[in-house]
Amino acid sequence: ILNFALNLEYLEAEFYLRGAFGHGLGEADITGRGQPGPVWGGSKVSFSSALYQQHAEEVARDELHHVRFLRAALGSQAVARPTIDLRDSFTTAARAAGVIGANATFNPFADEASFLLAAFIFEDVGVTAYNGAATFIRSKDYLQAAAGILAVEAYHGGAVRTLLAMNGLADPANKISALRAAASAAVGGPGAGDDQGVTLNGVSNIVPADNNSIAFARTPDEVLNIVYLGGASASYGFFPKKLNGAI
Repeated sequence: ILNFALNLEYLEAEFYLRGAFGHGLGEADITGRGQPGPVWGGSKVSFSSALYQQHAEEVARDELHHVRFLRAALGSQAVARPTIDLRDSFTTAARAAGVIGANATFNPFADEASFLLAAFIFEDVGVTAYNGAATFIRSKDYLQAAAGILAVEAYHGGAVRTLLAMNGLADPANKISALRAAASAAVGGPGAGDDQGVTLNGVSNIVPADNNSIAFARTPDEVLNIVYLGGASASYGFFPKKLNGAI
């Protein structure tokens, strides 16, 4: 369970660190069971807003700390960083969602608006993944730690949603939400019942939740189908050689 989370945190950390600071994880943070994979793509974003840049830098530090925390908890059982695609995977996702045309490309590091949209792909997935994993965690100490990470990911997600709504990016964000829902439904999940856009019924929707105002949860299969962008036909999306470890 923790290695599943670590694989996802590697992805988020590499995305945010490269966008905020122009570099990824250091050598000491990527070793473990298996051979560390490369990261394709990623570059520092030229932010036009100091607030956006501060937000990106804060989240990047949080994700770095999550990687280090999970690696420390796992000790010698920690998996190495898998191969991560921050280049072609975003174009595949954006085309599938209808955010761009069939022949267009999407560079999440081109500007802050693109970076926000790309971040939206991950944040809600992280919340639902940790919530879904809670039922499998027997250790109270690990459960509390997972709940703490989930809360931080939810803070991140709420901030990203707010910035998207404030800057007229609700439409492409909602298309990304619909793509996640379809990927979840494809492996037996509730689909539209576990995802919501930045707007709902014509008004802002900063907190995605069910009718009881409880955060959605996803199974590992649902999460994998989202980050793999459907699987082999999409070259396994953000993880071209799949996740590391026995998932």
